[in-house]
Amino acid sequence: MGKALLIVVHVCLVLAGCSFTVYGEQVYTESSMAMPPSHYHSVTPATAPSPHHHHHHHSHPPTAPPAHAPSHHHHHHHPHPPAHAPAHTPAHAPAHPPSHVAPAHPPPPHVAPAHPPPPHIAPAHPPPPHVAPAHPPTPTHRFPRSLVEVQGVVYCKSCKYAGADTLLGATAVLGATVKLQCNNTKYPLNVVGKTDKNGYFRIKAPKTITSYGAHKCKLFLVTSPSASCSKPSNLHGGATGAVLRPESLSAGKPPVALYTVGPLAFEPKCPH
Repeated sequence: MGKALLIVVHVCLVLAGCSFTVYGEQVYTESSMAMPPSHYHSVTPATAPSPHHHHHHHSHPPTAPPAHAPSHHHHHHHPHPPAHAPAHTPAHAPAHPPSHVAPAHPPPPHVAPAHPPPPHIAPAHPPPPHVAPAHPPTPTHRFPRSLVEVQGVVYCKSCKYAGADTLLGATAVLGATVKLQCNNTKYPLNVVGKTDKNGYFRIKAPKTITSYGAHKCKLFLVTSPSASCSKPSNLHGGATGAVLRPESLSAGKPPVALYTVGPLAFEPKCPH
């Protein structure tokens, strides 16, 4: 009798252990189905794994089940989508890129100010005019070493402009005497020439005078054949000495440097 009672108690304990094992696996499975994944990617519910039933084979036949077997409540939980959508949705390029639309009304044209700026006013006291020096600077020679010739024209001033530095109304003087004077040696060299009917003259300097020493030469008015027009004027330095200006260089052998003076003039004697 005591041995049979021990067998019954042992069978009851084994059956109770199997029931708790199955119930634990079902609870774990349902809990796994109820909990949504941490990162929701799809609304399709995950398939729950099928429960495993452990079959225990016993040599002893089972006895009556316990009076109160644990009841199993099957709760079907459907997964719910996450309450909040992802914070950053993937950006997709628009199907049609935006195009710039010109404004319906173009901007108004620029309007000049009603009052133009005042005109520039010259200063009350203009700068003084440039005054040429009393004695023009002596030009430097620009020719290679060559012989020297001097040319010019002599006039007689008009009575209307007597005493003025102008040749308006002047006439050419035939047979006027001019002198080329060079002071580049210990003793001055003088060369005299006369004018033709056009008042033109051309004087050849001696071979001792070259273009390198022409800056020390000047030309003077000497005499006029007309008694009514015989006073040398200082127009272009005719009375005090006219400066020679380089004009041209011939290609002969030896080369000749041509200089120009004047034009020069005599003052007329006019009736009052």
